[in-house]
Amino acid sequence: MNLEVTHPQRLMFPDEGITKGDVVDYYCRVAPVMVPHVRNRPLMLERYRAGVDKGGFYQKEAGEHFPAMIRRVDVPKEGGVVHHPVVDDEDGLVYLANQGCLTFHCWLPQADRLRQPDRLIVDLDPPDTADAFSTVRATALRLRKVFEQLGLTAFVQTTGSRGLHVVAPIVPGPDNDEVLAFAHTLAEQLAASDPGRLTTEFRKAKRGARLYLDVARNGYAQTVVAPYSVRARPGAPVATPLDWDEVRTTRLTPDRWTIGNIFRRLGAKADPWRGINQHARPLSDAWPRLERLTASRAS
Repeated sequence: MNLEVTHPQRLMFPDEGITKGDVVDYYCRVAPVMVPHVRNRPLMLERYRAGVDKGGFYQKEAGEHFPAMIRRVDVPKEGGVVHHPVVDDEDGLVYLANQGCLTFHCWLPQADRLRQPDRLIVDLDPPDTADAFSTVRATALRLRKVFEQLGLTAFVQTTGSRGLHVVAPIVPGPDNDEVLAFAHTLAEQLAASDPGRLTTEFRKAKRGARLYLDVARNGYAQTVVAPYSVRARPGAPVATPLDWDEVRTTRLTPDRWTIGNIFRRLGAKADPWRGINQHARPLSDAWPRLERLTASRAS
């Protein structure tokens, strides 16, 4: 794409000396790996026009000036319609980066099936304690085993923020309400098996030092941070798909991979989420297994 970067010397991360030009260059380089994970999904853009220290904003509506390469999908809302931007190719991703989009948040359903997710997610949100991430790692590994018992294949990524996302691809069909109900039942069972460390309590004040199993992102019109998105946090960390062996190591932190070191990683190993769609399984097969698992634990 022949794109003139506007204000390339503008400091996006002043403490690190990372400029807007650096961010656009990052998305240009990572686009071949990242675009398959966001293609055909409605997006919410997290934009920073003057750098992360100056504050940003979220944008759901595609700008009127966005070119035709940024497709729109009409999402009904009370009293109107939101025209969410959709990226289908590398040029579109880079264009939005040049518009000041630092972080891309995507829907779990695709644009042509807005109420039928093809992903199920559990967001592992740790408490503010010194050893919290060890609980995150242990819980992710436990959750992987539970998914396997249910006939689902689990994938994991750092969020670039505080926790991990555990994701299972599913065959589109059930609507958001059913997927959310499944995820909630799963989270309740997992929390009940370790109530001292895990909780599904929405109110932060009532969680104490327990890890929050957040499944709300499975609801309609919710979004999750897209793989390989840069986060507006110190060090410019990147949400990074992982191999499961990496979750076992104590060297792992949620912000280990950054805009400065991610390409050394991608140069040494392939994207762990490549071909994720090929592992989609029907939720209808997993429901009876979850019910049996629930019954066995109750007895």
